[in-house]
Amino acid sequence: MDKIQKLAIGSIFVGIVVLALKYVAYRLTGSVALYSDALESIINVITAVAALIAIRVSAAPADSNHPYGHHKAEYFAAVIEGVLVILAALSILRQAYFGFLAPKPLDAPLLGVLINGGAGIINATWSWVLIRAGKRARSPALVADGRHLFSDVLTSVGVLAGLGLATLTGWHVLDPALAALVALHILWSGWGLMKESVGGLMDEAMPKEALERVKELISANAEGAIEAHDLRTRHAGRMTFIEFHLVVPGAMSVTDAHDICDRLERALKEEDKHAQVTIHVEPDNKAKHAGIVVL
Repeated sequence: MDKIQKLAIGSIFVGIVVLALKYVAYRLTGSVALYSDALESIINVITAVAALIAIRVSAAPADSNHPYGHHKAEYFAAVIEGVLVILAALSILRQAYFGFLAPKPLDAPLLGVLINGGAGIINATWSWVLIRAGKRARSPALVADGRHLFSDVLTSVGVLAGLGLATLTGWHVLDPALAALVALHILWSGWGLMKESVGGLMDEAMPKEALERVKELISANAEGAIEAHDLRTRHAGRMTFIEFHLVVPGAMSVTDAHDICDRLERALKEEDKHAQVTIHVEPDNKAKHAGIVVL
């Protein structure tokens, strides 16, 4: 079991602990805002399980039915997480509506706030671990899980501040108002997750800065060739697929052309160890004079 899968399993256990703490805080206070915070934690547990399944599937080697591997499975987990987040937000809005109709004073607010605050500290620490590890391993599922947890932390901070204000002022309507604001924040977070994941499923190209770096590497390491053109890139989970046509002199031997391709592949994989490079070699009469110039 690799580090990514261990972190995904850790997310499930952390999610359960945080959920238990937030549910206790809600039961102690009866706060609609704390209910919304606890409901988001239920989603955290569900999505952590979905992320683990997707990571395990994406780690499976390529086979005859999936010759390019199973790397896109992680994007499905992120899409599922986005959908569940949106459903949770709608449920919170419903609860907030009833809270507006009949606002009520809170029970044991200080104890509930302290318990909820402890859960928020756990979430903040774990979200930092997930985002950092996910970016290093280029795991969309881990990064999505970490970002969602961080949004949960921001939500908790806002809820706790608002509950403190409601307790001090006696404005009990602040409780459902905070819940409604939490729901809107969660909706925005869910939309962002789905948008990013759909981009991965649609074979979105690598960012402009990374693409320029690829062009620089091809130009600097293709000595002996004439040009490179028709460069295409796409991300699939941890993998980056890079394809281009390499124009060489028509009289060049297959062995010499192959050596250039090997040199280019090594340079690109040194930059990105998860790169999958495909090079199509062409003779000089195929030059387009509009691609990457070889230095």
